[in-house]
Amino acid sequence: MRILIVEDESTLNRTLQEGLQDIGYQVDIAENFKDAEYFIEIRNYDLVLTDWMLPDGDGLELTKLIKNRSGRTSVVIVSARDDKESEIKALKTGADDYIKKPFDFDILLARIKCRLRFGGTNVITIENLAINPDEEKITYEGKEIELKGKPFEVLTHLARHRDQIVSKEQLLDAIWEEPELVTPNVIEVAINQIRQKMDKPLNIATIETIRRRGYRFCYPPKVEKDI
Repeated sequence: MRILIVEDESTLNRTLQEGLQDIGYQVDIAENFKDAEYFIEIRNYDLVLTDWMLPDGDGLELTKLIKNRSGRTSVVIVSARDDKESEIKALKTGADDYIKKPFDFDILLARIKCRLRFGGTNVITIENLAINPDEEKITYEGKEIELKGKPFEVLTHLARHRDQIVSKEQLLDAIWEEPELVTPNVIEVAINQIRQKMDKPLNIATIETIRRRGYRFCYPPKVEKDI
């Protein structure tokens, strides 16, 4: 499960990140609206925890942006506003929960787990191919495919952005926790494993290499119409 924390108070931001990572969540942090917008564009999140007031925007506008992009991403607003009207406004805007500051971490964690438990489906279904990121499971025509780790994450990211060309840099930034510490050839290794462990045995093609630009998810193949 991947969570984005948007909080301009850096100490609180880091504390929340460390607490959630200790439990096993993948966590990114942003301290302003612009950085949050960047992360939302390149990554898919199960939940976004955002403060209402940000230096360059507000959490309600961010909520609208998130929900327009992915309705299954849960959004939890945290705010020092303790009036009923603010809570109602946040929920009407599209937030899935509203937590008042200051809050107890254990209660926050329980609320996050609740939201993740009742979130929308994460399964990507494309004709007879199904990719389940939560269970790291792929099935094709009812047959389970053995593909795990980074190759699975690369395939999932490309499938979520099908019909788009995704560069190596974008894949590194979206999937690796510290992309600056790895070389771009790890993408080539992951793509090769997808082709060897999945495409070749099934006699299909899922990833297309676009010379000098990146990769594109290409399943199912487009049918050319007769003129």
